Amino acid sequence: MHSGRFALPARSVAFAVLAISFSGMAFSGTAVAQGSKSATSPLALCQGTKATPPERLTACTAVIESGKETGRSLATVYCTRGYALTEGKEYDKAIADLDQAIQLDAKYACSYVNRGRAYGFKGDLDRAIADYDQAIKLDARFALAYNNRGDAWMQKNEIDKAIADFNDAIRLDGKFALAYSNRGLAWQNKKVLDRALADLNRAVDLAPTDLNTRLRRGNVWRDLRRFDKAIIDYGEVAKIAPDDARGWRNRGALYLYTNDAERGIADYDQAIKLDPNDAFSYNNRGQGRMMKGDKDGAIADFRKALELRPGLASAQNALKSAGAE
Repeated sequence: MHSGRFALPARSVAFAVLAISFSGMAFSGTAVAQGSKSATSPLALCQGTKATPPERLTACTAVIESGKETGRSLATVYCTRGYALTEGKEYDKAIADLDQAIQLDAKYACSYVNRGRAYGFKGDLDRAIADYDQAIKLDARFALAYNNRGDAWMQKNEIDKAIADFNDAIRLDGKFALAYSNRGLAWQNKKVLDRALADLNRAVDLAPTDLNTRLRRGNVWRDLRRFDKAIIDYGEVAKIAPDDARGWRNRGALYLYTNDAERGIADYDQAIKLDPNDAFSYNNRGQGRMMKGDKDGAIADFRKALELRPGLASAQNALKSAGAE
């Protein structure tokens, strides 16, 4: 969803043999539109690139309350505050601000893109697409609007429409890393792994520290059964963001799948430290402990997995196999 680039909720993909789960990206990413900059201090903070969302929210509110801005200038402030509210997951308030921005200037495409993004987070994909349609109608060269509409099509499982939009985003901006990453994810969903890998390679070249792209490319390497390459990408995620459990979980899963129980357990130890409520991490560490002959430790992990996720079949089956139902 995102300017900067922002991560969407993760999903788990299970491998059959050890019932090992992988964290990936459930949907593609959208980018956020931002208004123009100003030399005025409150506007600079409101619309600049360095402020945190809470700082931006405070600054934009100050600008609005000053009553000094009108027309397009004020619309950009509401548009940007709408972005900040979206980042705080205050979607209804964000939409209200973006409605106000559109009322002030109905020809300002930025506001439609950001409102579409907020609707997307609320799961109202039809309204999101309608807003992106309007943004594109107003500015047919708005690469970000095509990318975000592609994301909405992805969430509706309209993969071909999504790819068409990502194609347009890339045609308009050949260095749009997120659009390459999103198109790579779309090709992966269609099982066209060579194209997925090519797009994700390009995305990594353009944005080497983007976590979602590294995770996605790792998942494609995994699907290609190039586990050595996948482990490298997941390791990069753990290195870039050591407090993000996803890199540790995914690498740990592949270590276990390739019979490296010791390193797999170590990665899951770290993943559980970072995210102690993830049932799959306990389940998978339990598998690793069984591989190492630590039956008691494995049983404790399977029971914890079931405590967190009652009915988890892989943990139930593992307990049964261990004679500890």
